[in-house]
Amino acid sequence: MKINKITKIVIALAICLMVGYSASIVTRPSVETWYPTIAKPVFNPPNWIFMPVWTLLYILMAVAAGLVWDKIKEQNQEVKVALGFFLIQLTLNAIWSYIFFGLKNPMLALIEIVLLWLMIYETYLKFSKINKTAGYLLIPYMAWVAFAGILNASIWWLNR
Repeated sequence: MKINKITKIVIALAICLMVGYSASIVTRPSVETWYPTIAKPVFNPPNWIFMPVWTLLYILMAVAAGLVWDKIKEQNQEVKVALGFFLIQLTLNAIWSYIFFGLKNPMLALIEIVLLWLMIYETYLKFSKINKTAGYLLIPYMAWVAFAGILNASIWWLNR
C-alpha cells in the first residue's frame, strides 16, 4: 500500500501531538502546584507561552518527519536511520517532562535535556542529508530546547 506525503505528515503529526499530550498530563498538575513555588530566573517566560510554542514545534517536527519518510523508496536505509533518531528524540522529549515536572527533579532533567538536544541535533543532521527543508524545520525546535536547557539549568541552580 502506497501512502502519500500528506498522509505521512498527518500520521507523524498524530504521533507528535500524542507525545505532547501525554507529557502535558504530568506537566499540568505540577504547573499549578509545584512550579509556582520554585525560584525561576528573570527570563522565565509566562506559563501561557509554552502550549502554543510546543504545538507549533510539534507541527514543524511532524512535517519534517513526513518529508523524510516520503523519501523511503529512494533512500531506504538513510530514512530508517533518520526516523529512528527522530523517534529517540521524541521519546526523550516526553521523558523530560516526566523527570522535571513528574519527579520534580531539575538536576536529572538537565542531564536528560542535554541528551535530548544532542539527539535533536543528530536528527537534524540526518534529516538535512535527506531533505534540506526537513532539516530547516527542526532549527526552531533545536533553538527552543537550547533555551529550555538554559532555563532548566537556571532553575536547578536557583533551587539547589
